[in-house]
Amino acid sequence: MSVPSALPPRATPADRRPPAWLPRALVMAVVAVFLAVLTWRALGKLGTVLTIVVISWFISLAMEPAVKWLVQHRLKRGLATGLVMIGSIVAVVVVLALFGGLFVAQLVDLVQDVPRLYADLTAMLDESFGIALPGTDEVLERLANDWGDDVAFGILGVGGSIVGFFFVASAVLLVVYYMVAAGPRFRAAICRLLAPRRQREVLNIWEVSQAKVADFINSRLVLAALSTAFTFVFLTIVDVPYALPLAAFTGVVSQFVPTIGTYLGGILPVAVAFAVSPLTAVGVLIFILAYQQVENLIFAPKVSARSLELNPAMSFLAVLAFGAVFGALGAFLALPVAATIQAVSGTYVRRHELVDSELLRAEPGQTLEPKDPEATRAPDDAGHVGAGHADAAHGTASDPGAGLTPAEAPGSERTRTEPTRSEPQA
Repeated sequence: MSVPSALPPRATPADRRPPAWLPRALVMAVVAVFLAVLTWRALGKLGTVLTIVVISWFISLAMEPAVKWLVQHRLKRGLATGLVMIGSIVAVVVVLALFGGLFVAQLVDLVQDVPRLYADLTAMLDESFGIALPGTDEVLERLANDWGDDVAFGILGVGGSIVGFFFVASAVLLVVYYMVAAGPRFRAAICRLLAPRRQREVLNIWEVSQAKVADFINSRLVLAALSTAFTFVFLTIVDVPYALPLAAFTGVVSQFVPTIGTYLGGILPVAVAFAVSPLTAVGVLIFILAYQQVENLIFAPKVSARSLELNPAMSFLAVLAFGAVFGALGAFLALPVAATIQAVSGTYVRRHELVDSELLRAEPGQTLEPKDPEATRAPDDAGHVGAGHADAAHGTASDPGAGLTPAEAPGSERTRTEPTRSEPQA
């Protein structure tokens, strides 16, 4: 009679062998690391190309509504794209012809007059508040010592920068044309690689992103133009010098820098006006604050009625993050990218009813938002919102055939046959 041993059984040579999947996993890991390093190095070399593609993509999204409108009026897509691009270029040329000479002249005068403005500001601060700033000669000497070499190399590189600018501009125009003109074929090529229900999801995301980004960019451009125009008129009335470049700076910065853009855009006009007189500076400051309220209450709701509203804190953090990673271009494109991400996530992320807690109230006794019957609904496989998802979110089971037509209900004739092929939408 054998006595059972308390020791574990001795391992055989077969048991000591590594799993069969381990060599394949190691090879795949090495290949993945190699591809990641190769991709990272390629991205560093292709930085200019990626910049051109990103800029072209956002411009194509902004052009899409106008092109679509022309296509609906029986124009071919290539011709419609060309007309929109030519119209945009003509509009820019007209604006430059009307105001370009004045803008450049005032900008040159402003740069040449910076030492005098600084001297006047220094004298005024010393007389009024007893604040002593370094003299003009001392500041210029310090700048020459610290930045002289960089300025010299920068001047030598101006010619190359001009040539590079025209090259990038030509490449952007060409890529934008092909992106817009061949947009339906490009989307069809992507959708042919996916199942029908995945095609609907991709097209839905594309449509949401396109609408939100186009509305966002176009509304910001309109608001920037309005801000520039009103600021230019006011600065001209109060006789502030260099009104056009100051107004353009205020309009662009106030619209494309979130949260603090209005205040950053108003610093330069107020500083130049302060060199004229303190009373003029106070008037400019009051105008900037008053116009901001008019824009928020009147202009913005009408111009950006369909655009995506971004949380100020999140938009500011997006600008900082994209600027730190991708530089000036990333900071400029941070808001459209954040708008796209929020639009897509708002479409597909399931939202639930809030619980009753004081941590969710901005003020004591505040009433939380009422229960929204659509809040817990998420898109189904076809990209639509269905009641079955809402029931599942609340932990209840619903009829599998509820909400379906007789042809789509379980057990129907259609469910027993081959699914029909769905052509991708252009």
